[in-house]
Amino acid sequence: MTDTELTGEETPDGLLGWCLVANVARETLHGEGGLELQHGTKHFRAGALLWLPPVRWDPGWGRWPAVGRHRGNARRYVRMIVRAEDLENFRVKGVYSEALVRCLNGYDHDPAAPRTLQHPWTRERAQSWADSCNSLREPLFIEGQRYAHPRISVPNPPPPEIQIDGETLHLARYGTRGAHYSRTAPPVEWTPEP
Repeated sequence: MTDTELTGEETPDGLLGWCLVANVARETLHGEGGLELQHGTKHFRAGALLWLPPVRWDPGWGRWPAVGRHRGNARRYVRMIVRAEDLENFRVKGVYSEALVRCLNGYDHDPAAPRTLQHPWTRERAQSWADSCNSLREPLFIEGQRYAHPRISVPNPPPPEIQIDGETLHLARYGTRGAHYSRTAPPVEWTPEP
């Protein structure tokens, strides 16, 4: 038995299952070139708690299905596809609400078993995902390429220079969307002689 498993005596009353959760980032970048700064997203306010069911189909690169309370109606749960880069503070939480179970199940919800998650996380698997999502690694973008490098990420903060395939790349800018590297060296700053 691992440290994260609960015995029957340790299971909280009313627990219906475990789920990976995250908060919507305080500041998100949108628009042409990611230059438009927003607080939260169009559908979720900044800091909103989102429940992330296990991905059973591919919603697109860097996107996840999420369940949360909508910015316009905080009483009901809605299911949306969100960008992974708009999420932070991943962790594992217990599911206790039948309404949340219904939304997490989506089309697979069985009205005969309203308290049953159809595709549940195990606590260990959800914690593993949370740990990997919280690791301080940033996506790497190379000048002239629209998407992040598929195999390489850099530590946070990123190094000023890196070597990829024998080519030296220089840090051009660094922001919430990752580290952007350029093939051209930064200009040398002129300093007056005394």
